[in-house]
Amino acid sequence: MAINYQFNKTSLQQVEKLLKVRVRALPTIKNKESALRIEVKRAKADYESYLQQLNRKYDDYKTMAMLWNEFDATLLRVSDIKLSARKIAGVRIPVFEGLEFETRTFSLFNSPQWYFEGMQLLKELADLSLRAEVLLQKMQLLEFARKKTTQKVNLFEKVQIPGYEDAIRKIKRFLEDEDNLSKASQKIVKARQQKAEEEK
Repeated sequence: MAINYQFNKTSLQQVEKLLKVRVRALPTIKNKESALRIEVKRAKADYESYLQQLNRKYDDYKTMAMLWNEFDATLLRVSDIKLSARKIAGVRIPVFEGLEFETRTFSLFNSPQWYFEGMQLLKELADLSLRAEVLLQKMQLLEFARKKTTQKVNLFEKVQIPGYEDAIRKIKRFLEDEDNLSKASQKIVKARQQKAEEEK
């Protein structure tokens, strides 16, 4: 990224101001990045935990695989998924609040005995899979924000701050050289004037 500047005092002040803004903002951005890194790790651990629970429940589901052919799928359906949102380190993420199920009544005497247990298993599977899905989305959002923040930290640390410091150094050198040249030329003019006065 090229930094635009001119070799004058006004430009020097603007560049110094821009440098100061970035130097002040850098610790805040670094803190945000480390907070996001921690949240990503936490979200990843939660997601993996829910996946393990989901796999265990799915194994329970597979043990009853032959019986599921008898199951009436109209007995249970999801009526509502409750989600909310909250901010973590400035990133808006979804939060799973719960599921609401609509169950149709069935005869305990005419239906197989395992129906009630099967419905509980299906509810747990649906709950766990949706929680895992929301956690995956949370993890992806946090990871995306962390990458963007890391890019910004690197941009400030490795490109902009050194670039502005270099620009300040160049402007100051130019102004010093210009000042030295003008002083030197003034001395030469003064010396010539004194010599001309002496010759008169």
